Amino acid sequence: MFELVMMWDWLGFAVRWLHVITAIAWIGSSFYFIALDLGLRKAEDLPVGAHGEEWQVHGGGFYHIRKYLVAPAEMPDHLTWFKWESYMTWLSGAALLMIVYWAGGELYLIDQAKAELELWQGIAISAASLSVGWLIYDRLCKSGLAEQPTLLMVLLFVLLVVMGWALNQVFTGRAMMLHLGAFTATIMTANVFFIIMPNQRIVVADLQAGRTPDSKYGKIAKLRSTHNNYLTLPVIFLMLSNHYPLAFASQYNWLIAALVFLMGVTIRHYFNTRHARTGDPTWTWLVTALLFLGIIILSTFGLENEGDEDQQAKLTGTALVMAQTEGFEEVHEMIMGRCSMCHAREPFYDGIRRAPKGVLLESETDVARQAEAIFLHAGVTDAMPPANVTFMEPEDRAAIRRWFRAAQM
Repeated sequence: MFELVMMWDWLGFAVRWLHVITAIAWIGSSFYFIALDLGLRKAEDLPVGAHGEEWQVHGGGFYHIRKYLVAPAEMPDHLTWFKWESYMTWLSGAALLMIVYWAGGELYLIDQAKAELELWQGIAISAASLSVGWLIYDRLCKSGLAEQPTLLMVLLFVLLVVMGWALNQVFTGRAMMLHLGAFTATIMTANVFFIIMPNQRIVVADLQAGRTPDSKYGKIAKLRSTHNNYLTLPVIFLMLSNHYPLAFASQYNWLIAALVFLMGVTIRHYFNTRHARTGDPTWTWLVTALLFLGIIILSTFGLENEGDEDQQAKLTGTALVMAQTEGFEEVHEMIMGRCSMCHAREPFYDGIRRAPKGVLLESETDVARQAEAIFLHAGVTDAMPPANVTFMEPEDRAAIRRWFRAAQM
């Protein structure tokens, strides 16, 4: 069974790698086309129907690009569709969510101090949160608000803030941040799958049938693409936040997420304006810096307390099995001497202000809950303690392996 644990960890690593690769491809193409679209220029020799053109140089060659608001008079033989980057990013992200937060739900998903839920209930809320926001957002976009893009963006921001607050009433801070990012990414991918691509297919079909395409389809797709552009940077922050307890392990983590969305708007506004050659809004630098300062201040208030030292009665499932397995007392005592000085609610190791990644290892409950992480980072490998600063001996690591294997039998 312990080999299965290692294979599962490698599976998570592989899916995470795929997720990062596809996300880079999606974000890269998105940023490129937004910059290209904003930088288009008029020219006297533009073909009929062409909106603008751009000359670019890259990799030792020159590129001449033209954009048609609807489509050219005749369809080219070869047409590249940009869609799989988005689809694969969402699919790999959903798989990673299941691997980390559904399979590891007892540790990472549900905060029993906030809501006493069964694991299946937490998973159900997790799955539902990825779709409910899209349904509300899509309804707003298809209403008369589509003609008021600024108001629509404000309402989208309110929706995201409310969703962050709601998720924080049930999930751990780490899971709240991740799910808010997944919720936003679902909106972005759904925009591509349900709106942008179908509209483009309608235009292509009209051209192939000899009909004049309706420009409204391009306008609708443009609105959704703009929303995706402004949501990209906050999604990246939320996906990385699980590595930084100061971002997720705070009473006001949902407000931190809200400020991150505003930072995404100010940063993208600066670059969008520069790419469009319509100004140099350096004021966005100050606003972004002030928003980030607000995030730093919020992160120091109300840091989560995972509970007191005596939480044995709260152990359930796998953690309870680990605590009842022979060898647990020996491992717990060793962890207290080798790891708890950093992984404590109030670390006392010089230079450590917060427990790394929010992992706490100062009580029996903490150790039982983190059994798999201890096994992988200090039993199978010597990743922890870093540089073996507390001199964990080979026999100590062997004791961790024996304990963990015994619990799998």
